[in-house]
Parts: sequence; structure tokens; C-alpha cells
Amino acid sequence: MNDDRQATGAIKDYVYTVIIENGVAVATKQGPGCEAVTGFGADAFEKDPELWLSRIPDEDRDRVTGMINLAAAGRDAVSVEHRFVHQDGRTRWLRNTPVLHWEGPGPRSRCLSLIQDITEHREADAALRESRTMLNRVIDTVPQSIFWKDTKGRYLGCNRAFAKAAGLDHPRQIVGKTDFELPWPRETAESYRASDREVLESNSPRLHVVEPMQQADGERLWVNVSKVPLVDETGLPFAVLGIYEDITERKQMEDELLREKTFIEAIFNSAPGMLYLYDTNERLVRWNKKHETMSGYTSDELNGMHILKWFENDEKSIKAILEGVQATMEKGSGEAEADLQKKDGTTIPMYFTGSRLTIDDQPYLTGIGIDITERRRAAEEKEKLQAQLLQAQKIESVGRLAGGVAHDFNNMLNVILGHAALALSTLADDDLMRGHLEQIQKAADRSAGLTRQLLAFARKQTVAPKVLELNATVASMLEMLLRLIGEDIDLAWHPGAHPMLIKMDPSQVDQILANLCVNARDAIEGTGKITIETGTADFDEAYCAEHPDCIPGAYALLAISDNGAGMDPETISHLFEPFFTTKEMGKGSGLGLATIYGIVRQNNGFINVYSEPGTGTTFKVYLLRHTDEGMAPAPVKKVFAPLARGHETILLVEDEALLLDMTATMLRLQGYTVLAASTPGEAMRLAREHAGDIHLLMTDVVMPEMNGRDLATRALSLRPGIRLLFMSGYTANVIAHHGVLDDGVHFLQKPFSAKELAARVREALDENDGGTPPAID
Repeated sequence: MNDDRQATGAIKDYVYTVIIENGVAVATKQGPGCEAVTGFGADAFEKDPELWLSRIPDEDRDRVTGMINLAAAGRDAVSVEHRFVHQDGRTRWLRNTPVLHWEGPGPRSRCLSLIQDITEHREADAALRESRTMLNRVIDTVPQSIFWKDTKGRYLGCNRAFAKAAGLDHPRQIVGKTDFELPWPRETAESYRASDREVLESNSPRLHVVEPMQQADGERLWVNVSKVPLVDETGLPFAVLGIYEDITERKQMEDELLREKTFIEAIFNSAPGMLYLYDTNERLVRWNKKHETMSGYTSDELNGMHILKWFENDEKSIKAILEGVQATMEKGSGEAEADLQKKDGTTIPMYFTGSRLTIDDQPYLTGIGIDITERRRAAEEKEKLQAQLLQAQKIESVGRLAGGVAHDFNNMLNVILGHAALALSTLADDDLMRGHLEQIQKAADRSAGLTRQLLAFARKQTVAPKVLELNATVASMLEMLLRLIGEDIDLAWHPGAHPMLIKMDPSQVDQILANLCVNARDAIEGTGKITIETGTADFDEAYCAEHPDCIPGAYALLAISDNGAGMDPETISHLFEPFFTTKEMGKGSGLGLATIYGIVRQNNGFINVYSEPGTGTTFKVYLLRHTDEGMAPAPVKKVFAPLARGHETILLVEDEALLLDMTATMLRLQGYTVLAASTPGEAMRLAREHAGDIHLLMTDVVMPEMNGRDLATRALSLRPGIRLLFMSGYTANVIAHHGVLDDGVHFLQKPFSAKELAARVREALDENDGGTPPAID
């Protein structure tokens, strides 16, 4: 008993003794503490030897009796954990461990077992297992892949999602492996290992890193990876925990959205103008790159900029914009034209459109602004061309009128001049009638000058162009120009450094100089200065595109400047209109500059005028330079003595009876034999029937039956040696090419004086003397 007590006292919880006879357990003896564990006192077990086993559930009882039998047989027995129904009815978990066995005297022996109440331990263990099971289920259920590795890069575990991606059947298969043993490329494994080291060495997380990943089946994914260090109680990392999420679809969607955004922004930024979005406070909230490039403002400066900032100090533009904004917000759309002010202060003419747009229940104004510089320039050019067309039509209309009147009027003037001259030739120098006839002659001469101006303006006068050296031609006119402008005005002459050849009728150059110098004289009050200059200029296609009167080429420049009163733009715009004049009534016909314009345009030139009130005026006349270097310029004309009288026979053809009679009389007085015909048919009859020579055919150009050219052709077929002189008060287009006479073809402009008649007749008769007259084709 003493031994029993000592053994019992050495054991915690409580110890019970199993008494064994002949190898069979015959009784149990519960030690102190049994009541606390089982609810039964030791005496209860002594009274009922079966009580102990009866409180053990059937499914555990065999294991307990088996242990006892092993112990009774003297064999090693292991502890058994089993349930026991406490007196209060609750089931407890006990650990039953055989700790001592000894033989007693006789057939009896004893076996001591330690009883430990492990109910709380088992419950905690069960809870832990349940927690672990739940954790594993959670880890295996989440869609993310989870793994953890030690500091050597060996996997300590993972969830099923990661195992599947790694080509494994179960997560436990990954334990002990490294990334180099898993089915992803070596460079991928190296990158994983490098990121693990970064986390361990820095002892800090590496969060939300998007990187590519190749699965075991070869599929490439995009994953969002986060790694954190696992630290011990000292704070040192002992493992890496990682989690990644397959974001392939999201990445594809983001890439698609990015492409869509890039595409939309590309369209937005490639729009031909300024795209904009303004809020209800009229402040800019969205814009394209065109805003920055066109305006010079930066993105930060544009953000929130008020719509009227673009139009500061421009009331017209502000008014147009405000009206456009109001129309847009009230009616849904609007438009406006305004001058946008750039950051550097320069402006751009713009056309703006507006549309009302609702975003998140808030109204906005969106639209586009387009640079209309070219459109406005085109409109201005169109307006300019329209004005030029109207001017040309006006000039053409007046030209037609002038040309139509000139023919008949010149015939009448010719009759008046001729008869006045004939009458004067019969009067004594002191005859009282001479003064009256001379006044008639002066008035007719002035009227003849007006008709010539009309024809020059209408570009219908006939010219005989010669190759002229411009400097020499101007120099020959200086003495006459000095007489024209008077003593109070200085005349400065600055010839160009190099000779300049032009091809035009010398009389037209004289007319240009005379008219422009007279106009300059009239613009000067009191004393002043007129400057004549010559030079050269070259104009290319770009310049001519902006100046329709100009054709590309090399030009000679004739400039006449004065320091007179000058002109305003309104006056300049009407300068070349026929009958426009700034002079007092009776002091100007309004045809001088119109005549100059006609002459210059007839010679494929153009005129530029520069003038401002109070600063004087410069006329720059540009005439095409002649390029035939082999042709020498014609000598400058000199004044010759009256021509000698003649004795030849002239066939005169004129359909105006009065003019026919007067011209025949003048020719006869000059010694010629005249065969007069009023129609081409009569002229042909005289050509056939006249027995003697006919030296000259002098014919009007425009007549009934046939024109003068056709008559000349027929006359030449009858009398091949006949000379030709054409006359007309209107135009020589019938015998001239575009108003320019061929060499050798003679023309007498009506009205003409007796001297002009005598000179032209002798010129025609004396030219090609002994040769063949020029052909009429």
C-alpha cells in the first residue's frame, strides 16, 4: 500500500490501478483526483468494478481493453485516447497511458495507468484543424494564386490555383521545389527569384506589379503580383508570401480602352481646327492640341480659361461670340465669326460652331473653331476680282461706245478740218474771216484729239510699233515736257544705268509722258518738282498671281513722281475710269489717265500707283522689255520740213461723200491726179478702165460691199505695182493683226490735216520705190 501511495502521489491528474490475476484484469482501483475527472468517487468504482468500462463509449472500449490486456500480459502498451461519459452526462476526452507494471506475490500483478483529461486539448486541436481546413479551403477557393517560399527560394506551399498554373496535381507537390523546376522559361524564373530577393533584402512589400507569365500549358497571361516578407518574432524575414491575380482580360480591356482612347485622341487632335468643351461658366474644360499650337498658350494656361479671354478688347468679336453662345445654349446650336487673339497678341480670323451637350445632367458647349484666313483672303480676292471685272466691263462698254462714235465723228471732223484748211489757203493774211476759220480749225483739232484719246482708251487705235531705247526716247521728249510743265516746276531726269529696249509706237510713249507730266503739274500748287526715272524689273508667276494685269517676264520701268497734293484710296480706285477727273469743270476731259491705261494694256504692260494725301504721287509704268538683241532701236523722230508736192495718180476710195470730195480736193491742190470712187465696185471699175498708171490706192477700211483689205487684194491683182495707203477713223483691225500694222503697210488715222495727208501719201509712194508693194494676205 505504501508503494501504491508513493506511485500514485508521483503522478499528475490521477492514476488508477488495474489488478490482474492469471493475466486477466479482475479489478480497478481509482486514485485521488478521479472524481474531478470522471465525476465519480473512488468508492463508486470499488463498488461497481464495471463502472469504468461502462462509461467508455462502445467504439472506444475495445481499444481501452486491448491496451489493458497488453499491459496485463506484460507487453508494451501505448497510450490510448478515448472518450468517457462524465457523471454529468458530458463526454470527456481522456488519455490513458500505462506507466508501471510489476509482479506481486502469487499470481497477482498490478498495472498503473495515468489518466489525463485532454478534453480542452482535443477541442483546441479540433478547432485548430477546423481552422486549418477552413484556411486551406479559403486559400484554394480564392481565384488568386497564392504561394510562399523560404529564403532559399524553395516553395513551402501554395494553393490549388497556383499548383494548376504550375502544372501540378496537388499543392503539396510543390513543396521543396524552386522556380527553376517549374515549367516556365528560365528568364521568367530568374525574374521571380530576383523579385523575391528584393522583398527579402529590403524587408518591404512589392505590391501590384503587372508582369507577363507563362503557364504550364504555354498560355501567356498578364498577372498583378504582390509579395510581402514573412517575419519572425525578431522582425527578420524567413519567407516570402506571394499572391497574384490573372488580369489578362482586364489588361486586354485596358489595352483596348487605351487604343480606343489613343484613336479618339488622335482624331480629336488631328481635327482641322480647335475642338473645345466649355462648362456653364463658359470656362474651357477640354481641348485638343490645336488649341496649344494655334494660340501659343500652354495646357496649364488653357485649363479653365474663359471663352472671352480669346477676344480681349475686340468688341465686335465679343459681341459675335456671346450671340453664338446664347444661340447654342437656347437653340442647341450656333455659330460665329471672330478674330481669335493669340498669346503673342496677333489675331487669326476664325469660324466657330457650337452644339449643346449634356453630361451627367450638366449642360456643356462643344464645337470646333476653324482658321478662315484663306477663306477670308479668297473672299477678299473674289471681291477684288469682281471689282476688276466690273471695271473692265465698264471700260469695255465705254470703249465700244467710243469706237462706235469715233468712225463717223472722225469723218465729219475730217471734212471740217479739210474745208477750213482749203478756205484758209484762199484768204489773204489780213482777211477778217481768217480768225474765224482758225478758231474752227482749233476746235476741230481739239475734237480730233478727244477721239484719238477715246480710241487709245478703247485699245482700238492702230499703232506702228518700233523697237525703241527707252532712255533715248524719254530724253528726246524733255525739252517739250519742260515747256508743258512751266518754269515754276523742276523736272528731274534719272535714266536707268543700262539701255532698255521696248517695242511700241513712239507716239504712244510720247502720249504717256505728256499726260502723266501734265497731271503731275496740275497736282502741284505753286513750285514743285517732277521726277522721271527709268529702270528694270522682273516679275515671276507668284507676283502675277496677285496682280492679274501682270504677266511673268522682264519689264522696263518708266516712273513719273511729283511732290504735289497726293490722292486718297477712294480717288485712286477710280483713277483710270473714263471721264473721271478731279479737276474743275472745263479743265479736264477725264480721258487722260484712261488713255494711258489703254495704251499700256495694249502693249501688255501694267501700271501701279502710289499716293497718299499730302505726300505726292508716283506712277510706275511697266512695259515688256524687247528681247530681240539683233534688232537695232529705231532712230528718235525729228521734225522734218513740209514734204514736197506730187504728180502721181491716186485712186481714192471713200464711202462718205463729203470726205471723199474734200480729200480729193486736198490731193489735187498738192499736185496729184485723183480718181475718186465712193464704193469698192466703182474703184475696181476705174482700176480696170483707166488708161494710164495708177500709183497709189488710198482707201477707207470700213465700207459697204467689201472692206479696204479685200479691195487692196483685188486691186493688186489688176495692177501689181500699185502702192497702198489705208485710212480710217475707227480701227485698222481689217488690215492689222490685233491693231498692230505689219511692216510696209501704211495707215492714215482720221481726222487728218493737209500736212498729215501729204506726208503719208509721199511716205507710201516713196517706200519700196522700184520694188514690189507689200503683200496683203
